[in-house]
Amino acid sequence: MGKYLFIAACCLIFIGGALWLLLMPGQPPVKHPEAKPPLLEKPKTPIPSEKVIDYGKLKEDKDRALTALMNERKASYGLEESIDMIVKSDESIKIGEQTIPMKKILDEVRLKEGEILETNLGKKAEQEKPRDYGIHVVQAGQNIWDIHFKLLKDYYEHKGIELSPLADEPNRLGRSSGFGKILKFSEHMVHIYDVKEHRFETALGLIYPLSKIVIYNMGHIFALLDRIDYRDVHRIEFDGETLWLPAEQ
Repeated sequence: MGKYLFIAACCLIFIGGALWLLLMPGQPPVKHPEAKPPLLEKPKTPIPSEKVIDYGKLKEDKDRALTALMNERKASYGLEESIDMIVKSDESIKIGEQTIPMKKILDEVRLKEGEILETNLGKKAEQEKPRDYGIHVVQAGQNIWDIHFKLLKDYYEHKGIELSPLADEPNRLGRSSGFGKILKFSEHMVHIYDVKEHRFETALGLIYPLSKIVIYNMGHIFALLDRIDYRDVHRIEFDGETLWLPAEQ
């Protein structure tokens, strides 16, 4: 009997102590830690994929949208066969297994010509309008003179003027024709780029199929051709560096 009384007394003491602790004044209520909301990651701005103009797809007509785009761009200049692609300065070209950004080529052009490269930042870079560049992929048996003459014929045919196949030949006295002088001067306005070696070709005669491309700045080329009156071509002079156009009447 005494044993049970002792156990009961211990239980009462334990319960009483617990109640005193819970009801003791000034004791702050027990707070359970709140679950922190999951961290929200800042959404990443999607990076647009770079537009690549694939010569292989154009040649084999594997991409109708790309073919239509090229035809539209060439039509704006009145060209058909002389230029394979017209690309923007912010696009890339793919020849075989080589993919090269036009910006890389154009930066090398500017360095080659002694210009100082500047990196445009922020809104100024965004506001720059991409420029057009004509690309001719060199084929077997072609030379730089014939490539230029084909573009010249393409240009005048669009204006309804058919050039003779001999229009670029010297006259009986051995002097260059007006069109021949234009072609000689145009060699200073274009660049030949080796897509495999990633360098410019200085020897204009050494061009090989599918490894080199001829690059035309369409703005510069057409600014020149548009200033030449077909009727005055024979009056053009070229001294090896400067092309002298007839004065406007």
